[in-house]
Amino acid sequence: MVIVWRVTESCNLSCAFCGYARDLPRRRRNADPQAIRNFGALLAEYQRATDDPVLVSWLGGEPLLWQPLKDLTRLFHSKYGLRVSTTTNGTSLGSAEMRAHLLEHYAEVTVSVDAVGSLHDDLRGWAGGFDRLERYVTALSREKRLANRGPKLKANVVLMRETLAGFEQLCIRLAAWGIEEITYNQLGGNDRPEFYPAHRLTPEQADWLVAELPRLRERLEGFGVRLRGTDAYARRIQATACGALLPIENCHPGQTFLFIDEKGRVAPCSFSALDYGIPMQEVSSVRALRELPLRFSDMRGQRRLLACQDCHSTQVFEKFNA
Repeated sequence: MVIVWRVTESCNLSCAFCGYARDLPRRRRNADPQAIRNFGALLAEYQRATDDPVLVSWLGGEPLLWQPLKDLTRLFHSKYGLRVSTTTNGTSLGSAEMRAHLLEHYAEVTVSVDAVGSLHDDLRGWAGGFDRLERYVTALSREKRLANRGPKLKANVVLMRETLAGFEQLCIRLAAWGIEEITYNQLGGNDRPEFYPAHRLTPEQADWLVAELPRLRERLEGFGVRLRGTDAYARRIQATACGALLPIENCHPGQTFLFIDEKGRVAPCSFSALDYGIPMQEVSSVRALRELPLRFSDMRGQRRLLACQDCHSTQVFEKFNA
């Protein structure tokens, strides 16, 4: 069971493609720490009762800058026995204290990086950001080797019209940092529709990427790096680039994946939280947690969302599979 939990909408960068960029005038919500503690205890009980290992993945905004997260992570890992991961922009990895915390309590850390050098810096609104990330992640990798423990180090890349040509160069650079796995997704249009049209992948670029992936995957294996994403994920990228719809008849909602937002809504994915989201207060027992797939299926049977007629949930299309 994977739980992706968006705990904050605050961020310290100004990524031109992100709806949580710091320069956007919008309300910034945070999750309720006590509600997280309560639900974490339930997840621990579920894990003991079912022998189904649980991975909780913090998302933002920028989660590592949210003050309550360190204590919550210690609780989830040390007391509840849950595996914990996060996706971060990496700005806090310059702190030796933060790196030590990650080494002790995290199973996975995914760093967001989109291009080599100044192009990454410009896209993220972070002067010198790429060079800093290189130093920070290399330090974390070195400290992991010395301690002989720590999280799997991963990177996620947002592919855009102007970054695709440099994707291979970036992957090789990430391998030198000590990154062990790389995932990628194409630029989406929901967060910043004003940015999307001029920067989205073209159909020709998507076709080129899909044709190059086997060679790039084999090359990265030589560096000890696994490039994730299956043929199903490649088809999703091509379909988006050419405007083709990919409906999902049955995504088996809630069986192996849950999304929880900062408002405490438990949903099959981030695209369905508004319509299918169930308040955490209603999921107060292992039985209620195990009944979520049936509840979600009933909701989908009664009203199919437009998002389901063209599913963009990357986990459904095996972004994270080998």
